[in-house]
Amino acid sequence: MKIAKFEFSLFGINTYVVFDIHSKECVIIDPGMINDEEREAMRRFISTNDLKVTGIINTHMHVDHVIADQWSKKAFDAPIMAHIDDLPLGERVKEQAQMFGVPLETENVIVDRWLVPGDKIKVGDGELEVIHVPGHSKGSIALYDAADGFLISGDALFAGSIGRTDLPGGSMPQLIDSIKSRLLTLPGDTIVYPGHGPATTISKEKRQNPYLQ
Repeated sequence: MKIAKFEFSLFGINTYVVFDIHSKECVIIDPGMINDEEREAMRRFISTNDLKVTGIINTHMHVDHVIADQWSKKAFDAPIMAHIDDLPLGERVKEQAQMFGVPLETENVIVDRWLVPGDKIKVGDGELEVIHVPGHSKGSIALYDAADGFLISGDALFAGSIGRTDLPGGSMPQLIDSIKSRLLTLPGDTIVYPGHGPATTISKEKRQNPYLQ
């Protein structure tokens, strides 16, 4: 499968589109579009590449990762997916926006499909495996494409860093354990696409990430 990255203005959120070039099926991961220009950029990419959106996936349900969920669902007629442990966050998106001072109209998220560890999300001929990585939030997940060697890590693992754990549901010991036991065990050449910032690899983070030594 192929992956396209968009960086949107709300907290520099990375939104990804993972697509199968043969079937033209795709999923949108962590839709962070907050204005007409950003929403049009997503709509134009989907249209120009003749893609069919089959799912909207949240690696977790903090406001920057879900703010365009409901718009995306309406625009592309696709179900929203997330881990059930983040249900309280999805029900409080408006409160999150107020807490972070986000001056935008926001909607709480209604999830259509709850994901569980080991789920395989089909995208045409490819698939993304759901890996539960609690610690940044209780329902944080990563999405692993074993065939193509990449991982979308959400806000669990970053290049040279890890997700913050001072928000509701966060736990530093749990996050460290999640990363070491469930992500760093992947092949070293796996490309990691995080929720913010540049891509990295599993082997680089094992060697150099100061939080994981």
